[in-house]
Amino acid sequence: AWSRGIDHALFRPDGSRHPQMAALPGPVLLNVGRVAPEKNLEAFLSLDTPGSKVVVGDGPALETLRKRYPDVLFLGALSGEALASAYRAADCFVFPSLTDTFGLVVIEALACGTPVVTTPIPGAQELLTDPAWGRMVERDGSAIAAAVRDLLAAPPARAEVLRGAAPFSWEANAAALVDHWRRLVAA
Repeated sequence: AWSRGIDHALFRPDGSRHPQMAALPGPVLLNVGRVAPEKNLEAFLSLDTPGSKVVVGDGPALETLRKRYPDVLFLGALSGEALASAYRAADCFVFPSLTDTFGLVVIEALACGTPVVTTPIPGAQELLTDPAWGRMVERDGSAIAAAVRDLLAAPPARAEVLRGAAPFSWEANAAALVDHWRRLVAA
């Protein structure tokens, strides 16, 4: 099976933290992705948890959610080092999506050392195979909030979180493809 990969030179634990997020009261909870109804963002934004919530992304629900949740920091779409710095500034990445098939953002968060709380989308089931990397919970807000509080009360070691993203590199994908071709040629 063909996997996915991220740029580990960009998404890494060392480096700057997003300046607007670094100034927020902690813990800082982050969501990255398209701001649309199928992402189930209200389950994240309405969490009864301490600290601050941040959303990175753009989409059709952005203005509505900005008005409904004025205490949330909406940074809009980010890319490159600005995006990586947002992951590094978060204490927990919360991904309550209803429909994603894989969720590269989960790998990006893990690669920056940020533990993840996600719903059981197909990709997350492949990714979160060790509870040291995060929690997979049902889509309702109370389950998500409980998982976030659990991770924040006993944060996993950064080295453990990084282990979750390690297999998902472009180099690993290329090696798997070459191996597949070798087996085809040998057959």
